[in-house]
Amino acid sequence: MALPHIDLLYSASGLFVGFLVGLTGVGGGSLMTPILVLLFNVHPATAVGTDLLYAAATKATGTLVHGVKGSIDWQVTLRLAAGSVPAGTITLILLHRYGMTSSRGGHLISVVLGVALLITAIALVFRPQLTAFAASRTRGTGQGSTLALTMLTGAVLGVLVSLTSVGAGAIGVTVLLLLYPMLPTTRIVGSDIAHAVPLTLLAGAGHWLLGSIDWSMLGSLLLGSLPGIMIGSYLSTKAPEKLLRNLLAATLTLVGVRLVIA
Repeated sequence: MALPHIDLLYSASGLFVGFLVGLTGVGGGSLMTPILVLLFNVHPATAVGTDLLYAAATKATGTLVHGVKGSIDWQVTLRLAAGSVPAGTITLILLHRYGMTSSRGGHLISVVLGVALLITAIALVFRPQLTAFAASRTRGTGQGSTLALTMLTGAVLGVLVSLTSVGAGAIGVTVLLLLYPMLPTTRIVGSDIAHAVPLTLLAGAGHWLLGSIDWSMLGSLLLGSLPGIMIGSYLSTKAPEKLLRNLLAATLTLVGVRLVIA
């Protein structure tokens, strides 16, 4: 007997995105939300809301792994959350007030999503150079400045993620590399993933209250993405990392331009 409310096309998309996430480490929002909007003609608000809970589930798994490995700097995570949670809450209130399911709201989300994808593509292309630059620095900025800039980064991510579900991955890691040059990259990645859990849960819950969650779609996506992440993670050490990163950046650029000019 067929499983109820499972769309195999969504599951196949989840498998594809999960595979790429495991292979490249790029956040699923950069890939899944554009696929839902452009290929499946899902309303941008519904695509964002559903993808946020999808991301929360996958990020929670990643946080558990990094937590067991001890590769999370909880101070950095809390600093990010101190900026992102209030900013995300305000963004959700404004979305509710001005209506995100309207055509104007959908257009705004699409444009911001496109811009976020272009920034993500730039961050992917220049991450090796930024990593090398950060490694060459003997010390970061002053403690007060680092705290303020980390909270500001969190606030920007809170707005971006609540509007588009994009930003908590590539953009967050790139900025943290510059702010915390003495912190190992694995701890930066782990801290960023841990921060994404409360942010995506908050934003996803907000979209749920606003009625922009498709639960059947969410179940279908998770059914495909979880095995996809496992397969991609297993093969990640054998993949040509630079080629994959540049191809992914080119794809995100094309999709971002398409969303901005639509």
